Amino acid sequence: MSVIFWLSLFIVCYSYVGYGLLLYFIIRIKRLLHGHSQHGDPSFVPPVTFLVAAYNEEDFIAEKIKNSLAMDYPADKIRFIFVTDGSSDHTNEIIAQYPQVTLLYDPQRRGKMAAVNRAMEQVHTPFVVLSDANTLLNPGAVSLLMQHFADPATGVVAGEKKVMPTTGGAEAEGEGMYWKYESLLKKWDAELYSVMGAAGELIAIRTELYEHPEEDTILDDFMISFRINMKGYKVMYEPAAYAMETSSASLGEEYKRKVRICAGGFQSMGRLLPLLNPFRYPKITWQYISHRVLRWTLAPLSLLLAIISNALLVIGQAGNIYIVTGIAQVCFYGAALVGYLLAKRQKKVKYFYIPFYFVFMNVAVYIGCIRYFRKRQSAVWERAQRSIAVQ
Repeated sequence: MSVIFWLSLFIVCYSYVGYGLLLYFIIRIKRLLHGHSQHGDPSFVPPVTFLVAAYNEEDFIAEKIKNSLAMDYPADKIRFIFVTDGSSDHTNEIIAQYPQVTLLYDPQRRGKMAAVNRAMEQVHTPFVVLSDANTLLNPGAVSLLMQHFADPATGVVAGEKKVMPTTGGAEAEGEGMYWKYESLLKKWDAELYSVMGAAGELIAIRTELYEHPEEDTILDDFMISFRINMKGYKVMYEPAAYAMETSSASLGEEYKRKVRICAGGFQSMGRLLPLLNPFRYPKITWQYISHRVLRWTLAPLSLLLAIISNALLVIGQAGNIYIVTGIAQVCFYGAALVGYLLAKRQKKVKYFYIPFYFVFMNVAVYIGCIRYFRKRQSAVWERAQRSIAVQ
């Protein structure tokens, strides 16, 4: 039983802390031996298509269009396409007011992936930038992303996601904290070899490498980037190109979003099984398993096993160390419970929302797993309610 406990504890610690520390140590050695990696060629300014998939975004779409048209990129080298399949509000009428934007619309709603696949057939430039409809980009975002494609080994460039200050509560703090840590890991992943999955808020792709993912794909950005990875191309990271969005409007909205992501994670792992073979993909298997697979599989299971095995070891009087670890676990989950109660009341207390958000994410993994295997998670995207940004 002690073996189960310590192995479970190791898996959890490695997944969330150990991998990052080990990655940083390897990066430091790489820097000493080879120096810092190059950041792209600013003179590389190829033709590009800016593609946005939107569904019932009448409240935000005008701001998104104005932000997109303000990109600091030669006007004769960028084309804008907005695809709004299934939208039933005034989104299409608003887009039609901007002649610079090509509008693609199909009254049938088949999900974001189907809409993007259809729109990609209208992309005739060597590169395409995908951006979510509810995000705002910095003016230099497209230029910064394109610089990396001067390297022919680069197939995808991921931008940065920033969570804007809002009127939200602990869900805003938790989401912001999580993305700061993820951004750090992305930076180190890319410096070692390749980013482990790009966020759909802002992603640039070498058009010829795009494969039409299955229309029932839940995590479109994840599948697109990894399938290009599997062709031998790198996914780079450009933190200076960023997409800003507000946090989820409520704890319930954040919970639904997390469950959907986790359900999509299980779907993606099933479709990316070859990546588990280090002999076939020696450059990315370790990163993929450490950064993605463990978090969606063994780490959540290990949390439960650590609780059960610790309790049995205390009952069996296996040693004082297990009393200490047991008390530590009780304190941690107690703090998570307090964090949950505070979050329900829109309160922000840092020392409580960190353990709360950690437990919150892992509970979402269990629920997402159940929803996926029961086939209850739809690939049709539901527009999440977001918080109001602080002006």
